[in-house]
Amino acid sequence: MDPVIIVGAGPVGLTLALALARQQVPSVVLDEGAGKEEPRPARTVVLHEDTAALLERLTGTALAEHGLRWAGWRSVRRKQVMNEITFDAAEPAPLHIAQHVLTGLLRGAVAAEPLVKTAVDSRLDAIEQERSGITARTRGAQGTWWRGSYLVGCDGARSTVRKLQDIRFPGRTAVERHAVAALRTELPWEGRALLHRMPPWRSSGPSAGEVTARPLPDGVWRLDWLLPPGKDLVTPEILLARIHETLTGWTGSTTPAYELLDTGVHTVHHRLARRWRAGRVFVAGDAAHLLGALGTQGLDEGLRDADNLAWKLATAWHHGPHEALLDSYQTERRAQVSARLRAADQALPVLRGGGGLRHIVPGSARNHDALLTDGHLGRGPLGGSGTYADSPLAPRRVEGEIPVGTPPGAPVTDVRVTAEDGSFVRLRDRLGRGPLLVVLIAPGTGVWDRKHWRSAGVMPRLAAAVTALSHPAELLVAESYPGAPAHSVLLVRPDGHLVTALSGVRPADLYAAAEATVGGAAGAREAQPQQEEGEGEGDAQKEKKAAEAGSGAR
Repeated sequence: MDPVIIVGAGPVGLTLALALARQQVPSVVLDEGAGKEEPRPARTVVLHEDTAALLERLTGTALAEHGLRWAGWRSVRRKQVMNEITFDAAEPAPLHIAQHVLTGLLRGAVAAEPLVKTAVDSRLDAIEQERSGITARTRGAQGTWWRGSYLVGCDGARSTVRKLQDIRFPGRTAVERHAVAALRTELPWEGRALLHRMPPWRSSGPSAGEVTARPLPDGVWRLDWLLPPGKDLVTPEILLARIHETLTGWTGSTTPAYELLDTGVHTVHHRLARRWRAGRVFVAGDAAHLLGALGTQGLDEGLRDADNLAWKLATAWHHGPHEALLDSYQTERRAQVSARLRAADQALPVLRGGGGLRHIVPGSARNHDALLTDGHLGRGPLGGSGTYADSPLAPRRVEGEIPVGTPPGAPVTDVRVTAEDGSFVRLRDRLGRGPLLVVLIAPGTGVWDRKHWRSAGVMPRLAAAVTALSHPAELLVAESYPGAPAHSVLLVRPDGHLVTALSGVRPADLYAAAEATVGGAAGAREAQPQQEEGEGEGDAQKEKKAAEAGSGAR
C-alpha cells in the first residue's frame, strides 16, 4: 500500500511521521525548506505532561536534557504573591524548550527511521484524489508527483493543503500581541516561571501591564510583555528600556548583567478550520487551528492532533478503510479545540477589559489569576488535555461498566504494568503501537513469577477474550490503578484515552467496546461493501468465541 503523504516538516508533521512509523506505516514528509532550522532562542514552546511524554516516546530522548522542567510557578499582582506552586509528582512540571531544538530532535529521529522519507525543497502545488489513493505534485528542486494512500496537511497557518481543498478558516486576528526577548541573566527565582501582572514600575512605551518570565537551560530566560490592542510599533529602544526596567524592578537594584540573544513580536490569532477531513485529505496543527491567548500553547493541541490521527490512519492502512473511525478525528479533535477557543473567548473580556467594577470586587483578582495559571500550566478549560467522552467511538450501554479514577474518554494515569513477556514497563510506554490495551487490575501480581499468574484465576479467560477481539489488543496487568477495584478490566485506546472500565472479565462487553472504539464493523462494511458478508460472519464468530471464552467469568 502507498505511504501516507505528510505536508510540512514542523513539529506536528514530524511527530505524525514518527507516530505512523511506530505502527509500521510508511510516510513521505514534504518539506518546502532546506531541512534544517534557524536557531531562534526567543521562539520556544511549553510542553505539558501528555505531549512531552508523547515526544519522548517517539524520539527515545529525555527532553529534559535539552529543555528545562520548571521547579515552580509564581504569579504576582503588583507586589502581592497571588499563587505559588512547587512542582512534584502530584503537579508535574511543564517542559520549556526552544522550538528549533525540539524540531532538531524530531528531525534526528526521522532520519534514523527507515519507514520515513523526507523530501526537502518540495513545495506542494496540487492534489488529486481517487477512490484508491491520492496524488500530490510538488515544485522546486525536488518537484515531482507523489503517490500516497492519505495526505495530511501539517503546513502551518497559511496551509496550502487547506487552500487546495477550499476549507474555510474563520476566526479572530491579533487576539493578543507580545513583545518577546530571550536573554541570559540571573533572576532571584532560579528555575521558576513567573507571571507578573500590573508591576509597580512605570512601563516604557505601550504596555498592558503583564510580563511573563519562563526559564530555559543555561541561565536563559524568555520574557514576554503583553502589548495593548492596536499596532503600536515596538522599537529596539523601547524593548531595551523595557528589559532594563523589568530586570531592575525584579532585582530591586541596578540592572543586572545580561546577554540579549533574540527578540521578536509574537501575535496570537484564534482560528478554526471548518473541516479537518476532505476524503483522503486531513489537516492538523496550525493548518487546522490557531490558538494561544492567555498563556495557552497551540503546539500542545497540534501534537494531540497527530497522536489522535496516527492510530486511526494506521488502522485504516493495515486493516482497510474504517470511515467512521477516520471521521472521528475531526469530531473529537475539532470539538476539543473549539471548547478551548470558546473558554478563551469568554475569559478574554474579563481578563483584558480594563476598568469597571470587577477590579474592586473582592476575590476577582485571585479568580483572574487562577484562570491565567490554568492557561500557562495546561489545566482546566483553558489548558487541559480534555476528554473524548462524547466521541462517536464511545461504546453505548456497556452493562458491566464501573467508575474508576479516570472518566471514560480521559487520558489514563501512567501506572506500572506487567507485559505478557513478564517485563515491567510504564503503561504510557505501550501507547501508540497500534493495538488496543487491555489492563487487568490484579493486586499482588507484581511479586509473582509470570509462570504463576499467567495461568491463574481469571487470566486464561481474559487472554482468550483478548485474542478473540476483532482488532489487535495487548494484554497487560497492573497491581493497582486509581479508583479501580481488584479484577477490574480497563480498555485503553492507542492514544492513551480510557474507553471503559469493566467489573471483571466480561468478554461480550469487552468485544462491544473494542468494536465501537475502532468505528464498528459497520464502518468497514460501508467502505468495502464487497467484503460485507465475509466480515459480518467473522465478527459474529469472534463475538461468539469471546462469549464462550468468558462463560462464568463474572
